[in-house]
Amino acid sequence: MEEIKLKDSFIKLGQALKAVGFTESGAEAKEVIQEGLVKVNNEVCTQRGKKLTDGDIVSFRGKEIKIVG
Repeated sequence: MEEIKLKDSFIKLGQALKAVGFTESGAEAKEVIQEGLVKVNNEVCTQRGKKLTDGDIVSFRGKEIKIVG
């Protein structure tokens, strides 16, 4: 499981996918999120700007990101 250490109080979903290399660009992140391929805390999320905070888990294509505060 990848981890993202927060620099601020949150990171946006699209930024998180790009930061760990799950997508190569913001445009690709937008596409996969809008297609319903990304889950946040086991629920499909279609909001690219969804704010992720400490403890959130993002799932995409069998991989996971944990947000750490």
